[in-house]
Amino acid sequence: MKTIVLNVLLVALILLGGCSKGESYVRAGYDFSKLTKVAVVEVAGVVQGDAAKNQIADFFSMELLKKGYTVVERTQVQTLLDEQDFQASDLTSADNAVQVGKILNVPVVLVVNIPRYDEEMSMTAKMIDVEDASILWMGSASGTTGRTLATIFGAASGAVVGAVVSGGESDDQLLGGVIGGILGGTAGRALSPQQAEHLQKMAKKMCKDLPLRFAGSTIMTLR
Repeated sequence: MKTIVLNVLLVALILLGGCSKGESYVRAGYDFSKLTKVAVVEVAGVVQGDAAKNQIADFFSMELLKKGYTVVERTQVQTLLDEQDFQASDLTSADNAVQVGKILNVPVVLVVNIPRYDEEMSMTAKMIDVEDASILWMGSASGTTGRTLATIFGAASGAVVGAVVSGGESDDQLLGGVIGGILGGTAGRALSPQQAEHLQKMAKKMCKDLPLRFAGSTIMTLR
C-alpha cells in the first residue's frame, strides 16, 4: 500500500503544474490612450473570502501596471464608496458598475467574474465605459486550479509521514488517510500557492492584448 501512496504522490507532483488559456477583444477604434482613470471594482462569482478576491484583483492590477497604467491603493477606493454610502449586491452588472464609476469619478471600470472555481476554473473580465455602459475590452480564460490534486498530495504526504513517525501503519490506515483527505479537502479557503499561480497565469493571458496606456492613467482597485 505504501507503494500505491507513493505512486499517487508522484502523479500529483507531475499534474500540479496545471495549464491555462485565455483570449481578449477590444472595441474597434476606441482610443485607450485617453483613459485617465480605471477602477477595478469587483471580483464576483463563486470565489469566497476577501483574501482570495484581493489576490485575484491584484493580479489584474499588476498586468495593468505592465501596460503603463498607475495603480491606486485599493483601500482609498473603498473609503470613498463608504463615504458615499454606496451599497450594491452585484457590482458586475452594467448599471451598478456605471453607478460606481460615477461615484469614483472615473471614465471606465473593470469587473472580474469567476463562475467556476473547482479543479477546472473559468474567469472573465471586462472594461465598461461609464458614460454609455458599453464594453471596451473583454477577456476570458480557463484553466486547472490544482485544488483536488493538491488535496491528494497533502493527504498522501500526511499518510506516508505518519507511517514513518509511528514506525509503520497498516495498509488500511494509510489508504484511509489519503481518502479522508480527499473527501474533506475541497471546502472553500484562501488561494493555495498552486491556485494563485494558475490564476495569475490566466490573468496574464487575458490581459496580453489589452492596449497600452503609457501616461497619465490611474487604475483603482476594490475588493
